[in-house]
Amino acid sequence: MIQDFLLPDLGEGLPEAELVQWLVAEGDEVTLNQTIAEVETAKAVVELPSPYAGTVTTLHAAAGDVIEVGSVLISYDIGGDDTPAAPKKEAPVEASADASEDEPEEKAQPNLVGYGAAPRAGGRPKRRARAGGAAPASADTAVLEAAPHDIVTELDHGDTVVERPRSTPPVRKLAKDLGVDIALVPPTGDAGLITRGDVEEYARRVGSAPTAGAAAEDAAPSHPPVTAGERTTRTKIRGVRKHTAEAMVRSAFTAPHVTTFLTVDVTATMELVASLRADRALSEHRIGVLAIAAKAVCAALAHHPELNSKWDEDAGEIVAHHYVNLGIAAATDRGLVVPNIRDAQDLTLVEMSDAIRRLAETARAGKTAPADMMGGTFSITNVGVFGVDAGTPILNPGEAGILAVGAVRRQPWEHHGEIALRDVMTLALSFDHRLVDGQQGSLFLKAIGDILHEPGRAMLLR
Repeated sequence: MIQDFLLPDLGEGLPEAELVQWLVAEGDEVTLNQTIAEVETAKAVVELPSPYAGTVTTLHAAAGDVIEVGSVLISYDIGGDDTPAAPKKEAPVEASADASEDEPEEKAQPNLVGYGAAPRAGGRPKRRARAGGAAPASADTAVLEAAPHDIVTELDHGDTVVERPRSTPPVRKLAKDLGVDIALVPPTGDAGLITRGDVEEYARRVGSAPTAGAAAEDAAPSHPPVTAGERTTRTKIRGVRKHTAEAMVRSAFTAPHVTTFLTVDVTATMELVASLRADRALSEHRIGVLAIAAKAVCAALAHHPELNSKWDEDAGEIVAHHYVNLGIAAATDRGLVVPNIRDAQDLTLVEMSDAIRRLAETARAGKTAPADMMGGTFSITNVGVFGVDAGTPILNPGEAGILAVGAVRRQPWEHHGEIALRDVMTLALSFDHRLVDGQQGSLFLKAIGDILHEPGRAMLLR
């Protein structure tokens, strides 16, 4: 029986996706929930799990093609007659000691919802060996591909166990470029995920060197190779870059932007950062100035709610948010994304730092879920990480304000009536002038600056 798999809605009603690469070929045997392809939407790269077990008969697209949601992506021969079986209603099966090992894989029914794979059973899923003969399917093979990079083979009749810890395609590419065997890298991410930082730390520790061209590739987004004599290169506008451009144009020509600047002596904040990083109990959280700025923003928004509101043109209303979904702009190889931290106002400083780090790692790996980039109420962009002092950030559509955090400079500054070397930072706040008056925006920025100048002031706020 031939079964077509149509490209599903990958979230938030996105109409299309670009095929990044196939992970299977025509003629391959695939198992239920095995990752078959990577596709890129306007917001993220998504791994597609197979909704069927069977043989791949036809790949209906090539890498680089843009496919509309609902179009045929891949066809399988799943065995049996041409009458499709009704989907099973029970929950995804979990591995158990008494599970039957005689049930053929062809009976496994699709449990793909949207683009998510079936939940995994407890512990690490097992995959039958590809070499040394096919092993019979069992209950745990029904969910083995929910984490497709966990296990390559398992011990079976003398076969060698070969394990590959969980990692994302960009992280595996980085490991290859750095000459690192990813199987040797200790994971620190959730559920044993190897992060970009893990690979970089391992490479630094063992002295691995990047392969030719790797440093340049990591420093900037990749571009098509330039041949001799070419004077121009054209690149199709797609994916994250296209989405970002559309959003920024819409924001720039819809909301009247005003930007105000404030230069602040943040010596006390930098001393606080140094003391927190020196604390062994907190060292693993790597608390930095961005986390403190994020806490300052949340504290200031509680007293200046007009910066945490939305202009609803259709309803003719101003919507005031009583929570903070804090967007953190992240530069990736595919363009700028702004995922947000939900209910950031409830986080401690340690929790805020951890949330920012996880958000950045997920964004760089191209794994930010579309839903995580929706519903933000205020954003921060850290231009200081690039050595820039200030800028005029453009609002995220639907938000009233965005703060640009500049680089911290050690420079002469007036302090207690004298000139001294101090740590100085410039803050830039852009806001929607329909929602925020100049006085309100200035007082909000001053409130953030006061906290960064004297972090102890945050203790006075409720």
